[in-house]
Amino acid sequence: MGKIDLGTTKYVIHARIETNGVVEKPDVVGAIFGQTEGLLGNDLDLRELQKTGRIGRIEVEIETRGGKSRGTVKVPSSLDKIETAILAAALETIDRVGPCEAKLVVDSIEDVRVSKRRQVIERAKEILTTMVEEITPDSVEITEEVKEAIRLREIREYGQDRLPAGPNIDESDAIIVVEGRADVLLLLKYGIKNAIAVEGTSVPKTIIDLSRKKTVTAFVDGDRGGELILRELLQVAEVDFVARAPEGKEVEDLTKKEIFKALRNKVPAEQVMDYLSIKKKEEPRPFAGRKRGKKASAASKEDAQKQAEKNGKLETFKKFFTDLSGTLKAYLLDQDSNIIKEVAVRDLAMALKNSKDVVSVVIFDGVITQRLVEIAAEKEVEYLVGAKVGNLTKKPANIRLLTASDLGIS
Repeated sequence: MGKIDLGTTKYVIHARIETNGVVEKPDVVGAIFGQTEGLLGNDLDLRELQKTGRIGRIEVEIETRGGKSRGTVKVPSSLDKIETAILAAALETIDRVGPCEAKLVVDSIEDVRVSKRRQVIERAKEILTTMVEEITPDSVEITEEVKEAIRLREIREYGQDRLPAGPNIDESDAIIVVEGRADVLLLLKYGIKNAIAVEGTSVPKTIIDLSRKKTVTAFVDGDRGGELILRELLQVAEVDFVARAPEGKEVEDLTKKEIFKALRNKVPAEQVMDYLSIKKKEEPRPFAGRKRGKKASAASKEDAQKQAEKNGKLETFKKFFTDLSGTLKAYLLDQDSNIIKEVAVRDLAMALKNSKDVVSVVIFDGVITQRLVEIAAEKEVEYLVGAKVGNLTKKPANIRLLTASDLGIS
């Protein structure tokens, strides 16, 4: 605040000034005194107020570029807030500085006592820190012990695998999967109560089951161990986002700022899977042994027929998608793969939403988005076929998403 005396000042008027010619600091100060003289009567005359110390020294910063001058004006005041506001309004009547046209605009009136309070608070913190460190060091330990006891009371064993978890796993739509108990405790310390730990490199069934119902963020260490757990999670569970500790650091050693920064910078799981060249593990099918007789034979024929129908559908989809490639258009198909409607991709969501026909398949030359998936699910669409899949938070179970690569198109 320059040379303004905070000891006697209650308020500081902050203003901007601009002139259409070259002026200097004395010109601006002279204009302020000259053009407000007699405007507000003797009681609020600037010269008289400055003589009695109720207005401090007016501070002006001015610079000239391209034949114009711009700068700031600060007027310290020990008047009350109403008189200060009147004085600020009077400053805005200044329309000339010397021979130049000018415009002065008040930006704010600062209450200096707020600054003093901040100084008091900061100093009090310093004094308290010194007192705690030098006089009563044990109080810090007591506080931490109490906080630790609260965190230990909040942590629970969750699911059939009795995994360490925060208290809000069931209530939250989203969960954070971490590596160990210490990570859960640290997140609890900073108010994050929807974390659950894997507790090992083998992903428990509890985590797999939760991932099918909730939005999952995997938050792992920034080391080799973290990558191994992440690879396993991405293969067997339905992970939506991935967050990692900074390289070489473990989650349990992070500061509050580092934790929230890592979670804020999470990336879609698909992106990480592509980067690490990870493919989903196929769930094992139960082996029931060979069935004999007519029933087994009929079942085999039925499965073969279904597979043939499926292959036929995929070939049809491939043909349609090839026709659409590069057109930015979409086909809406019925159950027999007949084209119901052709629309531009930009109008696809609205066309599907408003369609009166039963749409079984949507094929289009574009990216499958979350909004489109949700509309398709509402319309009970069976297949959604696009160039690629965007960042989806959840995919409904009753819809199948196919991309160009799924159809064998590179």
